[in-house]
Amino acid sequence: MGGRKRKHSEAEAAAPVKKDEAAPERPKRTLLGWKDKVGEEKESDSKTNFRNKEKVLVTCSRRISYRYRHLMMNVVSLLPHCKKDNKVESKESKGATLNELVELKCCSSCMFFECRKQKDLYLWMAKCPNGPSVKFLVNAVHTMEELKLTGNHLKGSRPILTFSNNFDKPHWKLLKEIIMQIFGVPKDHRKSKPYHDHVFVFSIVDDHIWFRNYQISAPHSEMDKVDRGGLDKMTLVEVGPRFCLNPIKIFGGSFGGPTLYENPFYISPNQIRALEKRQKAGKYAKKVKAKKRRKLHELSNPLEPDEFADMWKNDD
Repeated sequence: MGGRKRKHSEAEAAAPVKKDEAAPERPKRTLLGWKDKVGEEKESDSKTNFRNKEKVLVTCSRRISYRYRHLMMNVVSLLPHCKKDNKVESKESKGATLNELVELKCCSSCMFFECRKQKDLYLWMAKCPNGPSVKFLVNAVHTMEELKLTGNHLKGSRPILTFSNNFDKPHWKLLKEIIMQIFGVPKDHRKSKPYHDHVFVFSIVDDHIWFRNYQISAPHSEMDKVDRGGLDKMTLVEVGPRFCLNPIKIFGGSFGGPTLYENPFYISPNQIRALEKRQKAGKYAKKVKAKKRRKLHELSNPLEPDEFADMWKNDD
């Protein structure tokens, strides 16, 4: 006798009810191994630190003189996080052109060396695209090639930025922040070296910002090893370049916008040259007046006739 078969209804009732559970997703494979999402989330939670992605576009205007071009190349060699671009025409529309270039180069700041009359150098520092921006007049330019100083440091190493104590007024604080963001090399940048061996010094003297670059020199012999914090044995050797920044205006936007600060002590190079010309013209005018006075004096005070003037003349 055969066994009794179950009905379909009884078989369905006896079978355990399965819950709709989704199968775990297979982790994606990458070139570095299996990509674990859970581990990735943990890493993202732990890495909440800010990462500096600052990049600076450095460019200049057309018809720039060779000394100012050499200064720009010195600055490019000091900043591993900068990108150099072709020359830009110095016109009223240069702001829009530079903002577009900064966006194309994926940068966040810009340094623009603008040369006027092949004599005067202006430096724009701008945070793009929303500002602020500063316009400086550059004086006392000395490039590395001119100075031939003995200091030397590794190309691409990160600098220590130092500022004098008198960056205390509001406009100086704003300038200090812009300089820190542009000249400060981001940590772990792919072109930078992970240590410090030189110092950028920004000091205010006579309402001008003076820039100096020094190498940090320490003794390398085993007997004179420098302990941690042993600053007495370290010395500073100047590398160059040197230049002086005279702030003209601070704008709220990038290469323009509302004026946040205007330097009341600024005198343009054109005015200085005009004053020098007037002084020279004044010297010439004094000479002409002196000649006229001499002639008038001679006419008003004629010499008495000399009775012996014709003594030695031969009579015809």
